[in-house]
Amino acid sequence: MRMSRLPPSTLTHLQCASCGELYNAAAPQTVCTECGRPLFARYDLQQARRTLRLDALAGRAWTMWRYQEVMPVLDPAFIVTLGEGMTPLLPVPRLGEALGATHLSVKDEGGNPTGTFKARGLSAAISKAAELGIDEVGVPTAGNAGSAAAAYAARAGIRAHIAMPRDAPRTTMDEVHAFGGELALVDGLISDAGKLTAVGVREHGWLDLSTLKEPYRVEGKKTMGYELWEQLGGDLPEVIVYPTGGGTGLIGMWKAFDELQQMGLIGRERPQMIAVQAEGCAPIVRALEAGEERARPWEGASTVAPGIRVPAPFADDLILRILRVSNGTAVAVSDDEIIGAMAEFAESEGIDACPEGAATLAGLRRLLADGRVNPNVHIVLFNTGTGLKHPELRALVREDMD
Repeated sequence: MRMSRLPPSTLTHLQCASCGELYNAAAPQTVCTECGRPLFARYDLQQARRTLRLDALAGRAWTMWRYQEVMPVLDPAFIVTLGEGMTPLLPVPRLGEALGATHLSVKDEGGNPTGTFKARGLSAAISKAAELGIDEVGVPTAGNAGSAAAAYAARAGIRAHIAMPRDAPRTTMDEVHAFGGELALVDGLISDAGKLTAVGVREHGWLDLSTLKEPYRVEGKKTMGYELWEQLGGDLPEVIVYPTGGGTGLIGMWKAFDELQQMGLIGRERPQMIAVQAEGCAPIVRALEAGEERARPWEGASTVAPGIRVPAPFADDLILRILRVSNGTAVAVSDDEIIGAMAEFAESEGIDACPEGAATLAGLRRLLADGRVNPNVHIVLFNTGTGLKHPELRALVREDMD
């Protein structure tokens, strides 16, 4: 897709999200060498604000790359796109009535390439890797990030090495093979896939694209925050309910809101950020309730929602900080509630939600019942992918419908 008519990126450098150490964005980077924490891309936002305005967006390409001023690829020729982003923000009045929520919407990410929001992060990461001259990448995944990585790597002519749990959804394995990625299956969880990827990074020099262990996947995910701002005419919802495994989307949207404020495009108000996890893997919920700054790894992680089966999120401290600063919270839901919410999404609104997206509906129901969320404000649920990626759950959903 031709991007030459867009204003240029204003990327200037990288900065550690924890200690503030600065890094050169013209060279491949992973994590901070001083403290080991994630690096964030930084931009000349005073320059970006000259062209990044609501009225200037109308004629731009209908992808997440429309926000090129605050995207990390300097030369548009290296942008690797399959049309990701600009997903619908759908009002869901029947669900709202059932929950007693007066203004409920769903940001439906299922229409992205390869069927999930992972397309955003991998488009950005693979694009920047291409610009930096990288020809091999390694990606540990619960499933969907692997299929997205393989697709964008194929588009870019980059070799992708994907590691995922042996019990990941079969559809994601099939996609990796179809896109020509090299797939390795591990006995265990995404953390075990990460260990295998680390061996390849160390021994073969692959660029590690693990969640928040490189600076650019979060840049793709942050565009969900920019889209909310654009779709709401320069406003933001009061509440965002987000399924949280590694937390890149939650962190990315918070980064987008900070950038928008620095450009004078929004004020200081922020949505209440709510993380939803599964009862069988809820390290963030446990840490938040205990008042801890870091989340202890979750033992025996198990859930029907593989995308939130992340026992030890790398950026746990950033997730917890955002929840607290936004006056948000975290809630864990059962697998039965997730299956029921998948059925409810489909029957009430015609939305084929993935289990992670359905978890947000189940979580919101609990929070409204507990009085922890105001039912009279604009609440946005994130459905992070299509239910078509999970044929293994169809029989369970049908049973719930019956």
